[in-house]
Amino acid sequence: MKTNLALSLCVSVSASACLSSALAANGSARLFDLPAIRDPATLETTVIQDWKPVAKDPTIRQKLIEITVCDWWPGRKVRLPVTLNAPAKGGVCRNLLVANMGLGLKPATPRGEQLELLKKHGVGVVLIGMGTIDAMKPAGKLHLGMKKHLLKTKDVRYTPAWIWGMSQMRALTAALAETAVFRPEKVLATGGSKRGVATAVAGIHDDRFTAILPVVAPPLGNPGGAMVIGTEPRTQVAADQRFFAELAAGRLGLDPGIKQALDERSGRRAAQRVTLEEVKAAAWSDAEIRALTGRCWDACRIVDFLPSLKARGVEYFYEVGANDSVSPGLLELGRRYPDFPIHIVPGGQHGGPATAGFTRRTPLLPEAKQNFLTFALHHFHGTRDLIPAPRVTQSWSDDGLTLHVEAAFPDGIAPGENELWWSIDKSEPFTLFFEYDRWDSKAMKRLRSGVYVADVVFKVPPKRLDIVTTHTHVEKGLPFTVSSPYLRAR
Repeated sequence: MKTNLALSLCVSVSASACLSSALAANGSARLFDLPAIRDPATLETTVIQDWKPVAKDPTIRQKLIEITVCDWWPGRKVRLPVTLNAPAKGGVCRNLLVANMGLGLKPATPRGEQLELLKKHGVGVVLIGMGTIDAMKPAGKLHLGMKKHLLKTKDVRYTPAWIWGMSQMRALTAALAETAVFRPEKVLATGGSKRGVATAVAGIHDDRFTAILPVVAPPLGNPGGAMVIGTEPRTQVAADQRFFAELAAGRLGLDPGIKQALDERSGRRAAQRVTLEEVKAAAWSDAEIRALTGRCWDACRIVDFLPSLKARGVEYFYEVGANDSVSPGLLELGRRYPDFPIHIVPGGQHGGPATAGFTRRTPLLPEAKQNFLTFALHHFHGTRDLIPAPRVTQSWSDDGLTLHVEAAFPDGIAPGENELWWSIDKSEPFTLFFEYDRWDSKAMKRLRSGVYVADVVFKVPPKRLDIVTTHTHVEKGLPFTVSSPYLRAR
């Protein structure tokens, strides 16, 4: 692909804050060369397998291709596999889902709720292979080139969020080239973690997408901590050292063997980031070093683009975990955007191996999977309405031992399941303690139409208390679970 697929940024070596200022104008900056992204001639498509029925399910037809996502820098093409899935019969698909598959050059058939959308509702499903940068071709080398160019140019084009978002947009371009199969009127993107970041970037910047549902991705804040390894706050470093000491001593109620999985995860994260030694050797200023963590995720931070998304009529919903440092800004999100459409899973953790001691992995929870299906059917077919976040009020008894919480919905909305959740002395985001903090819950009772209440009595007044309410509403047989804003009650 030629240089016309380059990122059009206002970043310079002497103005590291320029992009952040541009993004504050709600997307006025052209982060991506959209005409080039949408040009099928630049895909350089290789057909690995042409359209044919799936052997195990001939009601589905598939095509496997490999496409050029971009020339990330001179001489380095990024090419990824794409599986196109459609019903074997029934004409062109008017609704399209863009999601993800593995990096291998073999056809991928949707599963679970995605498969149901395909088979029962005629939704085309486009799956693009995308992973951590070190795993993408050339494996073990691509991330090194990315970091080299970031260090040299200070250009956030050379960061994970940019290339991940490009993958979703280019997958859509590949699908739209198949005009005999796909002529969508609505396009929904979804994905979890890095693929959730990709979903957000694509939906924010490419107006071909009409809806997004990112999972365990940040609506606000920077995922996973500092982009420059070695700039973490001393308090965070000390807390993690204390975590491992208490883990080894058996005081956390966790298997000490989880340390290996956590160390391996740390290594995977390091492959996407740069070190303090590297940026100093590249003569970055202290201001540029401090700015990098925010700048490299600006493209996926949806709250900076809400007016433009509203003007486009984009529908969005986020699925996140309260114990996930990839979504660290939930308290600020609740303060600034109390109506933001979200389901916060109390105690919900990121994905990752069960060997890390994660017992409440948000993407795998039944309510998260159901929310995706319900949201998709709502967006594509208007099967049911979605419900807004409730308005929550709280008060304490005079002795500071009893918390009273009310959650109120607009008239006519009556969720069947309503629950108050709380966590005492929640740890700071980005620390390992944060991921394993305990949450307790209590069912809320109906006070009157659309209003639900609960009282919690404590033996001693908590120093700090975080709360969130969750509500499951069923309409036309489709459950949908939302939460209140994340709140600090004390």
